Amino acid sequence: MNDSTSPLPDWNALADRALAGELITRDEARAVLAAPDSALLEQLAAAYRVRRHFYGNRVRLHFLCNAQSGLCPEDCNYCSQSKISAAEIEKYPLLAREKILAAADRAAELKAGTFCMVISGRSPGERVFGKVLDAVRAVREKHDLKVCACLGLLTEDQALRLKEVGVTQVNHNLNTSERHTPNIVSTHTFGDRVATVEAVKAAGLKTCSGGIVGMNETDDDVIDLALSLRELEVRSVPVNFLIPIPGTPMAAASGLDPRRCLRILCLYRFLLPSQEIRISGGREVHLRSMQVMGLYAANSIFIGDYLTTPGQAARADLEMIRDMGFVLESPDGEALDEDPLDGVPGLFRGEALPVLATA
Repeated sequence: MNDSTSPLPDWNALADRALAGELITRDEARAVLAAPDSALLEQLAAAYRVRRHFYGNRVRLHFLCNAQSGLCPEDCNYCSQSKISAAEIEKYPLLAREKILAAADRAAELKAGTFCMVISGRSPGERVFGKVLDAVRAVREKHDLKVCACLGLLTEDQALRLKEVGVTQVNHNLNTSERHTPNIVSTHTFGDRVATVEAVKAAGLKTCSGGIVGMNETDDDVIDLALSLRELEVRSVPVNFLIPIPGTPMAAASGLDPRRCLRILCLYRFLLPSQEIRISGGREVHLRSMQVMGLYAANSIFIGDYLTTPGQAARADLEMIRDMGFVLESPDGEALDEDPLDGVPGLFRGEALPVLATA
C-alpha cells in the first residue's frame, strides 16, 4: 500500500485542466502515481469525467493477429520474440493470406472495431511487405474493419503504401522513456522509434504508439513516455503491463500491482485526455479482479489473445463491458445499440487460431 502523507492534488481540478487542454505539472503527475490507495476511487472518478467527455460509455475492441512470430534480430529485453530470448514460443514466417483472413473473420465475429496485423522483425523486407499489402487488401474487401499494421521500423514511403491499400493506422510503440530505452534495448534507439511515428503521421495515417510499464522504470520514466506521446500527437495509446516471460532478461521484473496499474491509467488520461487509451498486454495478469475498473480511465481493450501470451476469454471481456453498462464501438466510432454478447459465437477459452499454413 502507498502510504504517502503529502498533500494530495484536487483530482477533479486535474480533470478540469485536462478537459481544457492544459498540461498538468510534473509534480502533479508524480502525485497521481504516488497517491495512497485510499485516493484511488476519487482518481478513477476524475479520470472517468475526462474519458466520458470524449468517448461516452463506448468501448472499442481491437483484435491481434500475430502474423509472423519470433525470428527477430532485435535484442529487446522484455520480448519473447527477440534474438536473445530463450522463451518457448511458436516461431513461424508470415502466415498465408487465408490464415490472416481467418483471423479477420474471428475479429469481426467478436465485434472488434480494429484488426491489428503484427509481424516480428526490425523492418519488413520488400517480399514480406508486398504480402502484407496483399493481405490487407483481402481483409478490407471482406470486412468492415479498421486495419492497424505493426511492422517495425517504417519509412514514410512504406506508410503511404499501407495507406493506399486501406490501412488506417500504424502501431509503433515508443515503449518507454528516452532515458530508459538503452536499459532495455541496444539494437535501435528511441529516436528510431520516434522517426517511424513521425513517418506515419506525415503519411496521413492515424498514429498508434504507447509503451510497456513494469520494466524497472521510474515514475519519471512513466511520465516522460506520456509527454513524448503527447508531443508527437499520437492518437491511439496502448498501455502494456509487462508479463515477465521465462527465458527473457526481464523474467524477474516485478513491481506492478492492480492499484499502481490503475493509477498509471488515470495519469495517462489526465496527460492524454482525448486519445484512445487501450489497456493492452498484461491486463489479465496485473489488474486481475480489478480489470473492470481500468475502463473508467481507458476506453479500449484487446479481445482475444496477445502476441505470444493468452488473453482472457472473450465471454468474460464482453460480459465485463455489458455489466458496466458500457456499449461496444463500431469500426467507425459509433455506439452499437445491442447487447455485446448478442450473436457472438465461440465464447470460450482456446480461441487462438492455430498456425496451419505459412506464406
